[in-house]
Order: sequence, then C-alpha cells, then structure tokens
Amino acid sequence: MKRLFLCAAVLLFAVPAHAQPYPSKSIRIVVPFAPGSATDIITRIIGASVSTAVGQPVVVDNKAGADGLIAGAEVAKSPPDGYTLFMATNSPMAAGPAMKKVPPYDSVADFTPISDIGRYTFFLYANAALPVKSFQELIAYAKANPGKLNYGTGNTTAIVSTAQMNSLAGITMTHVPYKSEPPAITDLVAGRVDVVWATPTTGLVHVKDGKLRALVTFLKNRSPLLPEVPTIYEAGMPQFTISSWAALYGPAKLPREIVLRLNREFHDAVKRADVASALDKQAFTVSLSTPEQLAAMTKEQMDSYRRLLASIGMQPE
Repeated sequence: MKRLFLCAAVLLFAVPAHAQPYPSKSIRIVVPFAPGSATDIITRIIGASVSTAVGQPVVVDNKAGADGLIAGAEVAKSPPDGYTLFMATNSPMAAGPAMKKVPPYDSVADFTPISDIGRYTFFLYANAALPVKSFQELIAYAKANPGKLNYGTGNTTAIVSTAQMNSLAGITMTHVPYKSEPPAITDLVAGRVDVVWATPTTGLVHVKDGKLRALVTFLKNRSPLLPEVPTIYEAGMPQFTISSWAALYGPAKLPREIVLRLNREFHDAVKRADVASALDKQAFTVSLSTPEQLAAMTKEQMDSYRRLLASIGMQPE
C-alpha cells in the first residue's frame, strides 16, 4: 500500500511538467533564404503576430544555400515537437528535390504539412542599360546575340522560370547562380548580369529609381505594384507554367494537436489587418489551406516539377 501511494504521488507531481501547454518556449522558423529575401520578410511579418498571440518568441533562423535544401534537411531531422518549423517554398519542397538525382529528403514523407500560406509575385527584371524595353525586344535581342546575355538566379523559381522561358522562346543565355535574390539583384543593378527573375521585395526599388526595368510578371493578372507591366501570357508566352508559393511545415510525425494549433494561429495572424496590409506591400497574396490540402499540393507540385524539368530537357544532377 505504501509503495502504491508513493507511485501515485510521483505520477501526480510528474503530470504538470509533462503536460505543459504548447507552446511553452520560443518557436524557431527556419527560412531557406538570406535575410532581406521575400520569404524572410513575410515570415518575420507573420511570425511577429503569432508571437504576440501565443505569448512566446517566434525566432526566424535563416539557412540559405543549395536552393533551400540545406534548410529543408535540417528541419527534416529536427524533433517533431512544434518548436522547429519550416517556412518553405516551391524551391526546397518541389523544384530543388526534382533537380537532384538523390535529394537529401523526401518532401512528402519527411515533413508534416501545416498550412499553405500564399503566393509570391515575380517580375523579370533587366538592367536599364540593356537595349531592350519589352519582353518581345529581349527575346529578339537574345536571338540576334546568342550566348551574349547572362542571367542571375537566387532560387529555383528563377532557375526553372528562366529555363522554361528560354526553352519556349528558343534562346540561350549564360546562367550565373547566387545563393539568394539580394546578391543577384545587386549584380543586376551593377551590370554584371543582364536579367533576373525576382520578387518586388528585392527589385522594385531599383525599378522606381530607373536602374532596372520590369519586363513581365508571371502572375495570372497584372500586379497593382506595376500595373503597366504585362503578364508573360499577355507578352506572347501562354505556355509558361511556373508559379511561386510559400507554405508552413514541421518535421514528420508532428502531433496532430500541435498541427491544428499552428494552423489556427497562422491563419488568424495573416487575417489581421496590419499583417494583411504588410503582406500586400510585399505583393504577397495569402492562400490558406488545411494540412490535408497542403499535403495534396506538395505531392502535386513534386510531380509537376519532375514533368516540367523533363519537358525542357533539364536533367537531375
């Protein structure tokens, strides 16, 4: 009887420590690109709101490199406790793995989907000194000067977008890869590369000051940020298929109750007026989902990128 009483007492005192409500400490969100990138900025905007709501710090941890695969591999190996999350994009979750013969993780099996977050705006920027003022003029110039132009990329969206554009237009340009958008745009402004597919976060200010031209966007409709810039479909390339998205994941086997709590908190955060306004300024369109919808989208995107890379002749490395 005495032994039973002692065991009961131990269990009684152990329960509060074991059953601390989530979250009971800071949450780390791994971002696969450098500070100042579009994903970094939108994560900080949303994370600050979530932090206020849950009463715990939400810390952004930038892990740039390898088109987001470094960040993805770290999150995939993290404990499934809800304290390490991944603000992923199509780069580390679809394009990057599709471009590798042996990717460092399985985008479907090694992560727990939490919620789709939204869609990025991308523009094709050209250095203002380049003698082209439209998308059609760029294609004509590239055809007249094969191999003369070079293009920068800071993520796999830019890599695949340019590869598909070049394939559809029948042009060749030299690839200059960067770890993220900011250095690619810096070199574009300096004239070390000629064109870059990138977000308004890094390029818009340089369009406003006349150092860059925005030739097209791959949005379905024109962006209110630059309403004079046509879509790539309007400009004569209706076969173009790339889009760019952000979504929230945790490591595989994340408990269901934590997934649902995070889904609710992030949905509530992006619906707040101040957050929605800040995201609008980044030309980021919110597109929320259930965990199940994101799981289906992740699989579809992996399959889609594999088909796309095969269609444009890009072989996995």
